Order: sequence, then structure tokens, then C-alpha cells
Amino acid sequence: MPKFKTLDDIEVSGKTVLVRVDYNVPVRDGKVTDATRIERSLTTIGDLQANGARVVCLSHFGRPKGRRIEEMSLRPIAEAMASAIGQPVAFAQDCVGEAASSVVGNLRDGDIALLENLRFHVGEEGNDPSFVAALAELGDIYVNDAFSAAHRAHASTEGLARALPAVAGRLMEAELIALGKALEKPARPAAALVGGAKVSSKIEVLEALIDKVDALIVGGGMANTFLLALGHDMGKSLVEAEMLETARAIMAKADAKGCKLVLPTDAVVAKEFKPNAETAIVPVTAVPVAQMMLDVGPASTRALENLLEDYRTIVWNGPLGAFETIPFDRATNSVAKKAAALVKAGDLLAVAGGGDTVAALAHAGVLEEFSYVSTAGGAFLEWLEGKTLPGVKALEAAA
Repeated sequence: MPKFKTLDDIEVSGKTVLVRVDYNVPVRDGKVTDATRIERSLTTIGDLQANGARVVCLSHFGRPKGRRIEEMSLRPIAEAMASAIGQPVAFAQDCVGEAASSVVGNLRDGDIALLENLRFHVGEEGNDPSFVAALAELGDIYVNDAFSAAHRAHASTEGLARALPAVAGRLMEAELIALGKALEKPARPAAALVGGAKVSSKIEVLEALIDKVDALIVGGGMANTFLLALGHDMGKSLVEAEMLETARAIMAKADAKGCKLVLPTDAVVAKEFKPNAETAIVPVTAVPVAQMMLDVGPASTRALENLLEDYRTIVWNGPLGAFETIPFDRATNSVAKKAAALVKAGDLLAVAGGGDTVAALAHAGVLEEFSYVSTAGGAFLEWLEGKTLPGVKALEAAA
């Protein structure tokens, strides 16, 4: 696990602390429609407040590409923050310069401010030293609490960690500990469940996980490509014909490494992909020509549930089927609930992440019942791939 300092290693009383958060949240008609990321940052903000810090939050929002676009202002998010925290949040109309320094300068111990969208400046994504210096002038200490942005070498994620004393916030700390337990020194045997539509988007993830786990479970649309690579006719199912050799190479690597590669043995098929479509259950060796596989079948689902009983760790990324559309959510729901029950019993460490994964676990009603669920998206995937994340590396250097 990376070696980094945390809030427990710094004295913040009377100090201005710059906190990199990820408030890239959904906004509609000027209102935040999902405040989960804001709520998850409150532990760090609350700890800093309780210890007498002046808290200044930094975030990006959208992709303005260095231009000021009013629809991408963080002002609505400041209002959502104030509501979640239960106290006023000062808002600065810029993240550097007079507008920012004036707001920050008026803060008292325990006060909170949110600065305007970092990406209104090209220096943010360019990690420009002068922009880093302008940000650093505003604070005494830097806290990175945005693991979801740690795969970007931006001014606010990498540059600031080298310009000021830098530590991990509570959310970053929890994320790194959870991922370390799941992938670096997992309790054995360990499994990974990787789903989603396309093999092409998960090649590096699959190849990296083979080196780290004892079983690799492949689901979702990408399982169709693996089954086709084995010579099974998949009818009208979503497949990537150009990825067949890649799928075979991944299966060969798993075999060579002694990693059990688990594919469905039966399928839920339908002629149409629509809610409550008429379905049938068939072996994966007998998918009808005019139908498509849209979920893992009940026999495969039971096999996965039984497998989990023998495992101590699972890393989950992606659904087993087209979970957004009933009835193709059954396998994902069932296996997720089994994993949650094993977590509750103390028999399994279950760490999950990725946008579709979070939505799938929420749909199954177990989002809060896994050991840890990451909302990091791209950073979570890059961690699974074994890549070095610039934001994390900068915290290590600071330590």
C-alpha cells in the first residue's frame, strides 16, 4: 500500500487548508441532483473544522477546457454543500487571484469556502507551475481527498502536493486502504468479477487481475465475446468479433498463471432488448440464432454464489447482465446480495468500483453493504490495471 500522511499527522489549528475534493456531480436546472460525492467529503471537512482549520475546497466540474462557462460554475454546488453541512459556505468567483484571496482572507477558524471551477483555467489540466503557485498562495496545507481525480497529473492533484505540505483526506485514505487490502495483499483465495459490454475497454484490467487473483469471473456483454472465442454461436448477442484472438490470449494467460477463468454456462436470452421481454434460459452452447444473451442464467448464478462461499476477497467491476432493464438484472442482483451477506457474516472482503458497478449495486440494494464501494470511475480502473496514479505518487513523495 502507498505510504502517505493523513490528517492525523498534521496540526491545522488556525491554518488555511486547501482540500481537493471531487464535486463533479450531476446538476439539473441549477440544482444538484445527486449529492453523494459532497456527502462523502464531509468527514474530512468536519475533522478539519473540529480542529480549527479554515477549509478551502477546490474542485473541477465538467470540461470547460480553460474557458469560463457559466453552466459549469460551482455556485450551485456551494449551495448544496451548505445544505449538507448545515452552515454557510463562502463562494469565490474564481479559484485564484483577487476574487479567491479576498474570500479566503475573510475566513475565520472553522469556516468553509468553495472556490470556482479549477478547469476555467488552462493551467489546471496543464499542471502549469505558475497556476500551481497561484493556488498554493491561498493556503498553508494541502489535503487530497479526491481519489477519483488522482489519475490526472493536474495542478490541483499533483502540483499542489509538491508545493505545500500534503496529506490524504479521510476519503482518499479509506480508498487506498480498501484497494490495498483487495489487490496488494488480499486474503486468499481472491476473485475478481469483471463485467460490462466490451472486452476492448477492459483488456488491461483483465490482464492485470490475472496476476493478482485466484479466479477471474467474466460477465456482461464481454462474456459473449469469450464464449464466441470458444466456438459457441452467440446468435444476435453483442460481441466484438475483432477481439476473439485477444480473448483467447487472455484465457491462455489465465491458464498459464493458474488463475481460474469463470464464464457463464447458461444464459437468459430474448429476441428483443426491452423491459419485461419474453425470455428463455438456454445453455451457452445453444443460443438461438435469432436471440441474444442479456444476462447470466440461474445455474451460472448459483455457481457464482457457491464460489463466493469459498473465497475471502472479491474485487467487483461491472454488472453480469443488462441490469438497467428488468428482468436482465437478476444475476447481478442475486450475486451482489450473496456477496453482501458474506461481508456481513465476516467471511468476505468485497470492494467494488466503477460507474455502472455503483449503479448496479444500488439497484440491488446493497450499495452500503459491501466492504467498500469506490465512486472513482477512471481512477479505480487505472488502479486495477496496476498503473501509477500521479495524485497518489505525489502524496507518497510528500510523505
